[in-house]
Amino acid sequence: MKNIVFLNSAKLDFDNKLDFSLLSELATVTKYDASSNEEILERVKGQNIVITKEMPVGRDLILQFPPSVKLICEAGTGYNNIDIVAAREKNIAVCNVPSYSTEAVAQLVITFMLNLSSSLIQQQIMLHQKNFDNFTKFLQVPHFELQEKTLGVIGGTGAIGQNVISIALTLGMNILVYNRNPKISNDPKVKFVTLDELLKQSDFITIHCPLTADTKHLINKDRLKMMKKSAFIINTARGAIINETDLIEALQQGEIAGAALDVQDPEPPELHNPLFTMDNVILTPHIGWRRLESRQRLIQLMAGNVESFIQGKPINVVN
Repeated sequence: MKNIVFLNSAKLDFDNKLDFSLLSELATVTKYDASSNEEILERVKGQNIVITKEMPVGRDLILQFPPSVKLICEAGTGYNNIDIVAAREKNIAVCNVPSYSTEAVAQLVITFMLNLSSSLIQQQIMLHQKNFDNFTKFLQVPHFELQEKTLGVIGGTGAIGQNVISIALTLGMNILVYNRNPKISNDPKVKFVTLDELLKQSDFITIHCPLTADTKHLINKDRLKMMKKSAFIINTARGAIINETDLIEALQQGEIAGAALDVQDPEPPELHNPLFTMDNVILTPHIGWRRLESRQRLIQLMAGNVESFIQGKPINVVN
């Protein structure tokens, strides 16, 4: 029987509603709500498989892992928190769990667009402030339809991007896609374009690429200036893909209309971060993947990773 340790299970099972029985059938599972670096080294002793959720596991830590550890399983899609090069040097495989939250994240993107187009957040803020002008005067906030608007999708060939595109097409939107490896679309409403074209022409921009050395601060001051003043940017991928300082400046100066950010840099943001108090920003605490169904699906797919690895047929290996 193999041994599995989940180093920060509370990040995933924060409401104690998840069923881990699929993993328990494969190995002896030990779960810790959270672990410091010192605790990690103690807790991986005698373990064969280490599970983490968005927990930084750097080179210094991995190089001290005992020989018993053969697999690090990231309980999610992004794995930039794990030093995969160091893991390879230690002959430790690293796997992730792609596509477990595709629908949930796509639905959040569409929710953001619907809220932004109807100024729903601003209206609720006004009510909270006892400002009833929207009821007693002409409508005080922007309010527009999504059909025939242009959605720019950065990284639109992945599962989440494709799901967003599918829903947006149903809403009657035109789609521009930027991808490092552009393709030809059979749908006249979907065009592959350069990043500059996407930024200049889109009414909404949504980010769905991984965080890499190439995509860190992909959206910066110069690229924000390319956007329409009426445009909104949405990020449900990784916070550092946008230079947050440049974004705050662009929002404060009215260079773009607004932003919806499910991810920030760092996470959580510092409590004095201006994003918390900006009327043209929707800020959520990385909830895209956190729906109950998504989290349970994650455990199911993670169990599939573990089972395949135990059988000598590893899947979703990223290093």
